[in-house]
This record gives sequence, structure tokens and C-alpha cells, in this order.
Amino acid sequence: MKKVLVIGYVWPEPNSSAAGTHMMSLLNAFKAQQWQVEFATPAQRTEHMVNLDDFGITSQSIALNCASFDEYVTAYNPDIVMFDRFMMEEQFGWRVDKHCPQAVKILDTEDLQCLRNARHEAHKAKREFSYDDLHSDIAKREIAAILRCDLSLIISSYEMTLLKQVFKVDSRLLQHLPFMVDLQALPTSSKSFAERQHFMTIGNFRHAPNWDAVLYLQEIWPLIRKQLPKAELHIYGSYPPPKATALNNPKSGFLIKGWADDAYEVMQSARVCLAPLRFGAGIKGKLLEAMIMQTPSVTTDIGSEGMHNALPWPGKIANNAEDFAHAAVALYNDESQFTQAQLAANSLLESLYDKAQLSQQLIERIQLVSADLAAHRRKNFTGQMLKHHTMRSTQYMAQWIAEKNKK
Repeated sequence: MKKVLVIGYVWPEPNSSAAGTHMMSLLNAFKAQQWQVEFATPAQRTEHMVNLDDFGITSQSIALNCASFDEYVTAYNPDIVMFDRFMMEEQFGWRVDKHCPQAVKILDTEDLQCLRNARHEAHKAKREFSYDDLHSDIAKREIAAILRCDLSLIISSYEMTLLKQVFKVDSRLLQHLPFMVDLQALPTSSKSFAERQHFMTIGNFRHAPNWDAVLYLQEIWPLIRKQLPKAELHIYGSYPPPKATALNNPKSGFLIKGWADDAYEVMQSARVCLAPLRFGAGIKGKLLEAMIMQTPSVTTDIGSEGMHNALPWPGKIANNAEDFAHAAVALYNDESQFTQAQLAANSLLESLYDKAQLSQQLIERIQLVSADLAAHRRKNFTGQMLKHHTMRSTQYMAQWIAEKNKK
């Protein structure tokens, strides 16, 4: 039985974020192999975190910049260590290399932080994003973490291309792994066009692209409301700050609903999902949930990026406020367009998001790397070189912080 250690950036919250859902899919894929799985994180526990015990997954709180992790990881002695985002690889990767050198190191990027950050900076500067924006300290840190690992999980086909063509990362170090959907568990029916009403959007308010989308909807919504004076926009999401609840306006139908007890239920009750994302990275959980619940969506090129390849989008794509509003109203009023979008959603789910196929590909890739780890690493000289230097810089910084904390 293989032993897996997953070092999380936060405790999994599948009802709060797409990242939480994706993490649970990975943990369950490992458990399905009858592997022993433990989740460890330095993060504080939260009210919406999942109970991992219910899934047969043990958990452990760990400390940053502390030698206690060395004792812990040596005792657990994992065969596989997966880091949740590059920051966790920076913190704990050198310790794993030192105490469990034969463990396969996997990086779950969630999305490329350097891409999201570069687009955010370009958006704040009111200009178009270019590849030159990627040449940042965050990019250097993130790509270095990818190179130090034996395998990195990349959620978006766009990001796979970016890593290979722009950053010249060897494809042997990458595994494309979008969200995994259990096609056998999909709803056999959903509410009809006539049974649905209003628009909705959903997303963790702490996630900058989601908050920006809410602000952008304030510009878009009056254009929709002018044509549909009785329609409402229901905005759901975890951790709504006061600045979000202050936007609640029943008179205009712009309603901040906050936490949704059942994201799928509120999604299928709406006629159209709106996701006017102006920056970000990865692929979007809310848009996948819309496909699952047969809810047509209107989004941007950023929103749909890496999610549908050459297949038709299950709704419409628009990149300015006027076009976005026009597309939303057309989908809301036209049952034939609504039905066509639902058919496109079914095709996408079956073609790109099949959990059975994706999890099998992942496990086979991990086993291939494990089978001759030394040979795999010999072909990644840059990664070995980075580990050599990181073992000095990151290690000494951590040890300096640990000594400082003692005082």
C-alpha cells in the first residue's frame, strides 16, 4: 500500500471554492487505489472545512519554519508527497528532499498564480495583458517549484501550452488534469426553461477575480434590467465582506445572497449563470457547475479559457458590457438557445471532464514516474540544480526563522 502525504495551503472547503472541490477529487482518487492518505496543513481550521475522517483520510496540523515537520515526515515516510500550490513546495519541499528523498513529489498548481497575478496587474493598469507581464518574481518562484517536482498537475489546457511554449517546461514534468466529474452521478433531469427564473452568479468573495466580476456586474446589470425589468440577479458566495453586502439593492434586483447551502440547487433554479471574469487563471468551478446543472452561462474569453477546447460553449461568450448584456437577455428569452446550450454542456462534460478517464490517466502517470524515479530525475537537470541551491537558501532562511522564534 502506497502512503500519500498531501500538504495543503488551506483545509479543503468543497462548498466554498472550486479549489476545495478539486482537492477532494484528488484525495478520493488516491483513496480509490487503496492508498493510505494523510492531509497536513499549517492553515487554521475553518467553519466550512470538510470532515476528512468521513472519507477515511487522516489529517495533521503542521508548523511553518519548524523542525517538528522533519520528525513528522520521517515517521510517516510517504511514498508520494503532493503540494497544494507552489508556496507549500517552497516551504516543505526541501525538507521532503532531505528526509524522504525517494518520495515522488507532485505539485498541484490549482491554477498558475503567476498568470493570474500578471493579468490582475494588467487589469489594474487598464491595459491588455502580454506575455512580458509574466516575467515576475512570482513566475520565477512558481516555475522553479514546478521544475523541482517530479510531476505537476495543470488544470487548464491553455496553461499547459503556456508552460511548454513560453517557459519551456518539459512535458514529462506536466500532467493536464482538469476538474474530474463523476458522469455516473450526474442528475438525470433538471428544472425546465419554464420552471427557472432570474440570473445568478457564485464564487468565493475572497478570490479577487470573483470580486471584480461582482463590481463589473454593477455595470452590466442595468443594461439587462432595462430589457427585463422583473428579472433579479442572485449573487452567492462564501465569506461576503461588508463592502459586498452593501451592494445589496432589492429595488434594482441586484441581490447579495451570500453563502449557498446547496450550490447545485441555486444553480439549477436560475435560468442563466453570469460570469463576467476580466482576469484570472485556471478553469472556473462555477461554469462547470452550470454545465452539470444544465444552466446556460454567459462568460468572457478569460472565463471560458481552457475549458472547452474547440467544442461549442454551453451558452455565450462576450467581452464588453453591452455584448454581455445582449447575450444574457437572448439566452434568458429564447428557449431554443437555452436548449442548445444544454446540449453543448453534455458534450463538454463527456469529452473533457470524465472522472473515470482522468483519474486513471493520473494514477498511471504517477506509477510510471515511480517505476524509475532516478531515471526520471536524471532527465530534469534544471530541477536538480534548483534543488541544490534551494536546499541552501530556503533551508537557511527557515532555520534562521526557527531560531528567531525560539527567542
